[in-house]
Amino acid sequence: MRSAEVHVTTPAGTNLVFRIGDRPVTKQNGDASLANMQGARNLIDREVELPAGAIRVAPLEETVEGTIAFPDGLWNGQKAAGIVLSFKKGKVTSIAARAGQEHVKAELDRAGVAGYSFREMAVGFNPLLAIAGDKPFIPYYGYGAGIVRLSLGDNAELGGNVKGPYVRWNFFTDATVEVGTQTWIRDGVRVK
Repeated sequence: MRSAEVHVTTPAGTNLVFRIGDRPVTKQNGDASLANMQGARNLIDREVELPAGAIRVAPLEETVEGTIAFPDGLWNGQKAAGIVLSFKKGKVTSIAARAGQEHVKAELDRAGVAGYSFREMAVGFNPLLAIAGDKPFIPYYGYGAGIVRLSLGDNAELGGNVKGPYVRWNFFTDATVEVGTQTWIRDGVRVK
């Protein structure tokens, strides 16, 4: 993963690439031992999230390029749909939406530099955490195998360079994640 390009796509139009270089990859594996904490490379390495089962990484900001087609949701407290943000060197360069584009822009404007910055990718690997129902609700904690989280905002706690009072987590149930020539997740299903 260190020397390979990471490529994330979704049927809705996400097409994002980045590299992680020597950035820490945090394994949320439930290990709260002192030995594990002593090997921490960033603040997130010192946290233990339960239920466990995800990896998280802040990519090299200048390598983040492409688009993210976000799930419909609330932005600035208002509904927005069909949202697509374009990125160049880790920064949002354009905002498009089928509805509520002004709400997306207002939220990012209020957040400042952090709002217009890519934060992290997280990938769920816990097969025991399943999404229930037709309309998935994925809580911050406990996203299961195949769920991908692409976030905006402050990534300093992950070893990144973006600072500011803003974080927005966005979950994808149908993403494909390729690392170099290996497919890790295909259409929301863990392959590797």
